[in-house]
Amino acid sequence: MATVAERRRSEWPLALSGAVAVVGLVVLWFSDWRNGVLIFAGGVLLAALLRAVLKDDAAGLLRVRGRTFDTVLLVSVGAAIVLLGLIVPN
Repeated sequence: MATVAERRRSEWPLALSGAVAVVGLVVLWFSDWRNGVLIFAGGVLLAALLRAVLKDDAAGLLRVRGRTFDTVLLVSVGAAIVLLGLIVPN
């Protein structure tokens, strides 16, 4: 069984991508909405990249299903957010 310290260490990918997404939400709320949406999408795409390159044990809570499923889903959601952020008019 993993210790508490090992479990905390394995959650850095989720914390990092979540932090980028939160920065995007803050920018969205207080500044330009389009930049905030694109930064938020960057957080989702960062999660996809981390899920693709990290082993299952190191991915922590980014691991939901298989690596391929998780990566494809996160890339699809990130790409959809980027696309919507770029095509929606001011």
